[in-house]
Amino acid sequence: MAETAPSTGHPFTVAALYRFATFVDPQVQATHLRALCADLETCGTIILAHEGINGTVAGGEAAIATLIAHIRALPGCADLDVKYSTAKSAPFGRMKVKVKAEIVTLGVGDLDPATQAGVHLDPAAWNALIADPDTIVIDTRNAYEVAIGSFDRAIDPGTRAFRDFPGWFDAFAEDLRAQGRSPKIAMFCTGGIRCEKSTALVKARGFDEVYHLDGGILRYLEEMPEAESRWQGDCYVFDERVAVGHGLALGDYLTCRDCGLPYARDATHACAPDSTGAWPHRS
Repeated sequence: MAETAPSTGHPFTVAALYRFATFVDPQVQATHLRALCADLETCGTIILAHEGINGTVAGGEAAIATLIAHIRALPGCADLDVKYSTAKSAPFGRMKVKVKAEIVTLGVGDLDPATQAGVHLDPAAWNALIADPDTIVIDTRNAYEVAIGSFDRAIDPGTRAFRDFPGWFDAFAEDLRAQGRSPKIAMFCTGGIRCEKSTALVKARGFDEVYHLDGGILRYLEEMPEAESRWQGDCYVFDERVAVGHGLALGDYLTCRDCGLPYARDATHACAPDSTGAWPHRS
């Protein structure tokens, strides 16, 4: 995992970060962070909750280093997960520090991912685990993300939003129990935050052998040689790159301005709202 931004000569360092930790009073941390970010002239968004911190911020290299050092000093945040990149211009219009009920919305209020999450696996250990045909592999991302790439044998829950995942898993777990199965469960997402929280849910539902890919797909694609990779396709990312592949090379996708979803650059793309008014993606 890179601990500094790549050397590109760009004036803005961008840090995507998260950590599940126990904050007794996140409003206190938020007040301090607002003042610090104002002094450092950073831009972006930071979300705090009782369960931890999540956000993406940009600024000068020294400013971001100071901010990250401050966050690492917060309770339980010494091992803050940070992914760095750079930008030619400010990628965000202003700085926002918010306090919410969750740092990533699952809608299950009795979880404590800081203490209940599954076992973190690095890319090599992940490969070994999912090579076992008895291991259930679950993609915790949304359907439009899964559509352009996933791991071999991964189950797609077909969700539109992360808060749909608990309902899907509860039905899936009922089916497993009806079969008398309590298998190893391996879970993954783009950068690690959704799958880490999902493992806490799965363990709370009574499954003991639960694992997630540390650093998510992005770290896997960055570190795992393509010849040894079990990843197929591209990985959707929530920025101007749209999708990346092995080595984090730029994928060949665009984002539809109508539905906001990815489509292949060489595909014929059309979309229209469905009966609920939502914009599905088809190409």
